Amino acid sequence: MTETDEKGSRPRTAMVLAAGLGKRMRPITSTTPKPLVEVGGKALIDYGLDALERAGVTKIVVNVHYMADLVRGHLRKRKGARIVISDETSALLESGGGVVKALAELGDRPFFLVNSDTFWIEGYRDNLDLLAELWDEDEMDALLLIADMKRATGYEGRGDFTMDAQGRLSRVAERDMSPFIYAGAAILKPSLFAGLPEEKFSLNRVFDTAIEAGRLHGVRLDGLWITVGTPASIREAESVLLSSAA
Repeated sequence: MTETDEKGSRPRTAMVLAAGLGKRMRPITSTTPKPLVEVGGKALIDYGLDALERAGVTKIVVNVHYMADLVRGHLRKRKGARIVISDETSALLESGGGVVKALAELGDRPFFLVNSDTFWIEGYRDNLDLLAELWDEDEMDALLLIADMKRATGYEGRGDFTMDAQGRLSRVAERDMSPFIYAGAAILKPSLFAGLPEEKFSLNRVFDTAIEAGRLHGVRLDGLWITVGTPASIREAESVLLSSAA
């Protein structure tokens, strides 16, 4: 069972999605798996792992596929939270299928989910703490961290969701735009994946299920969101990090 805090609401278990091929990052990813690509002298995956540990997570499941041995070797060097590998070397399951495969390790309580290729510069407080504080199990099946396009780097798109005054999320209508981007971090209920097969599918499938039930909510990220999808975006991300430090 997933450990929780005294209120029974703060997740102590998490999953980091790290099995992708990183095709848009070639030629860098010809020799380095994307989670280990360095930005500002730090591997991408370590930004998410560090944020989870600051939020009090004690067990982290990481799925691996491409250059899995290199990712495993990197994770063995870390201290702190216990890291469990979900091995997808035989078949890449995408974000949704990867969670289904890992459910036995994630337990039956809500858990954090973090992408290994996005991170953020914190604002007045840690954003995962903010997610945990606003998580309401009675009203939500999923709570997503949502970035404002005006405070994001490396993103090219028309936005992912619209958000009402209560924080409920809906899909952006075709041909419309929204300033709200899924920032690659969330709290999810395992029940969202009940009955789903261990096969290749996207998290968007369960997000849409939660939308239909009126139970997909969002929290606006405090700070600056950074996504690294191409070699050129590394330079942009490092410039933003330097500016923030200054």
